[in-house]
Amino acid sequence: MLALLVTAALAVAAPPPAATPLPSAVGPTADRLAAATGTLQSEIGDWREAGTSRPPRALLLWALYQQRLYLALGLATPRFADAVVARLPARLRADARDTILARRSLVRLTPPTTLPLSAFRTGPAEPAERLLAHYREAERRFGVPWEVLAAVNFIETAFGKVRSRSSAGAQGPMQFLPATWRAYGLGGDIDDPRDAILGAANLLRASGAPRDLRGALYAYNHSTLYVDAVLAYAGVIRRNPRAFDGFHAWQVFVRTPSGYRRITRV
Repeated sequence: MLALLVTAALAVAAPPPAATPLPSAVGPTADRLAAATGTLQSEIGDWREAGTSRPPRALLLWALYQQRLYLALGLATPRFADAVVARLPARLRADARDTILARRSLVRLTPPTTLPLSAFRTGPAEPAERLLAHYREAERRFGVPWEVLAAVNFIETAFGKVRSRSSAGAQGPMQFLPATWRAYGLGGDIDDPRDAILGAANLLRASGAPRDLRGALYAYNHSTLYVDAVLAYAGVIRRNPRAFDGFHAWQVFVRTPSGYRRITRV
């Protein structure tokens, strides 16, 4: 009952400022994650109904708060994270469990960077509805579920917000090596979101998708942790299409030896 009251109170409150301190105990963390998720979903619904092009600042701030909670849970002990999930309303548990699984997998996959923050270039992502059209076109042509393509795009470059090349030389919204792009890029522009998404779907189809999604994703990035993260995020988006808009509103954080640093602005 207390959790429901806290959730209701936060849901009507102003969005938390960007640097709002995070709770450290299980109960308050669960309460605030439930409030942030519920309010974010409501903000997304209102925004979509209004039909405006850019998400309102309140939506971005709630998305940032939810993201910061999940970043912390991805670093927390499994016992703490599991206890938080158990305290959430039942309707939120599956999505929370998969989001934490994705975050934990990515933490294990990618060590903290020692590069200066100035080494990372960022820019605006293509609008969510336009990206969704590209994913669905690629699904029609190659049979790869659009949620999987969205999850790959999310993990690789935060939907195109990250503009830097990888240490291995991969580039573009779906992070292709130039040689791989020449083989699967369909003659398109490696930096163009639509072309990159179609190229990724082409590569995944050639690698066994949709029949063997795990094998195809492993061919895309040779890591079971990567595969787990993609499929976990795809599961969240499949169950709750508004989660795609929420993830699209997340900011770019860089994990450093001293913790996460945000390098994009709300």
